[in-house]
Amino acid sequence: MKVELVTSLKRQATRILAELHHTKEPVMITEHGRPSAYLVDVDDYELMQRRMALLEGLSRGERAAIEKRTLTQSEAKERLGRWLT
Repeated sequence: MKVELVTSLKRQATRILAELHHTKEPVMITEHGRPSAYLVDVDDYELMQRRMALLEGLSRGERAAIEKRTLTQSEAKERLGRWLT
């Protein structure tokens, strides 16, 4: 992963962003020697957000199964049938 100082970002934002778009490699921005932020390509960020939403849904489903908050197929069909009519 590429690392840039926040002062470099201020002075060379155009170059850093051009490299980011070309390489798709995230850039860690540091302030006073410590990580402060990450720059990522927009498409990569949106993909990560979709993946996180999918994982959250899987996690909720797993939690529901563990807590026995699930329905059989016939129970689900019956509830959906009532809801759709």
